[in-house]
Amino acid sequence: MRVGSFVLAAQFPGQGQGEALHRAVRSAEVAEEAGLESVWLAEHHFVPYGTCPSAVTLAALLLGRTRRIHVGTAVSVLPTSHPVALGEQAALLHLTSGGRFSLGVGRGGPWVDLEVFGAGLEAYEKGFPDSLDLLLKWLSEARVESRGERYAFREVAVVPRPQEALNGVGESGPEVIVACTSPSSVRLAAQRCLPMLLGMHVGDDEKAEMVALWNRHARAAGHSPEDIASAPHVSAGVAQIADRRLEAAETLQKAMPGWLKQGLDAHVTVDGRHRAMRDPLAYTELLCGLHPVGTPQVCADRLAATSERTGITRFALLVEGSGDLSATEENVRRLGAEVLPQLG
Repeated sequence: MRVGSFVLAAQFPGQGQGEALHRAVRSAEVAEEAGLESVWLAEHHFVPYGTCPSAVTLAALLLGRTRRIHVGTAVSVLPTSHPVALGEQAALLHLTSGGRFSLGVGRGGPWVDLEVFGAGLEAYEKGFPDSLDLLLKWLSEARVESRGERYAFREVAVVPRPQEALNGVGESGPEVIVACTSPSSVRLAAQRCLPMLLGMHVGDDEKAEMVALWNRHARAAGHSPEDIASAPHVSAGVAQIADRRLEAAETLQKAMPGWLKQGLDAHVTVDGRHRAMRDPLAYTELLCGLHPVGTPQVCADRLAATSERTGITRFALLVEGSGDLSATEENVRRLGAEVLPQLG
């Protein structure tokens, strides 16, 4: 089982943006010290829900500061990024880190980001599959041209090619993973045999159903039983460790609702459509019930149960739910010292 942290660089009420980013960087550094397998970095624009606007940039910083841990984006928002530019950055990080980088991509939401970056609503509603295919082409071929509606350009050389790693490291290029929240995104990922990142808002049963749907679409697309069985999907969740389960839940229930309210309320749709936001307290309570929140034994049992129910063995766990730097560092260290040894 491969357990990592999920870093949003969340700005809690009363905190500055620099404080949120410092906590994000420190939590990643401590994750390597604690023996976690990976760090997954979120990307958001114009909202305190997450203060990191470029997951690949923060990934570059963390890859430079660490030596062992794997770093991934969860996710880079593809509709507001040029697939070639993102592919170049991914190849660069893959080559210079010795294969320690994973590129997670997603469709994002119908937010004002689409206006600011000039992408337009159509890039969100219809353009994701074509952008994903251009990105995959860039990461797998030596020369690329595009004749798409949104991206059209003559053939150019791919430099640097991710397959040019020294010592044969990462011969197939960086891993690409797709955030999936709907049957259509599951089908899209499965047809390309790309692993899924499944959100922390859904429980084991729904994640198991999404894995089963992915398997069916992957089989229909002609992918091998071996590739389907070994697909390294990632389950996002929340982890909070304490000596008593109630203490762990109370830590999150005191801090997370304020962050969720100011963060979710700040989202603005590009076309003025109404978006119903979750009740912050109810959502926090839901997360406490779905994920490893409690004693080390409870957390280990929760992760094992999720893995058994879904078949997923990779986890990206939000560890900054307390909103406090020292508490976050302690949470990460306890995850490594008291939970991981029980998972084998």
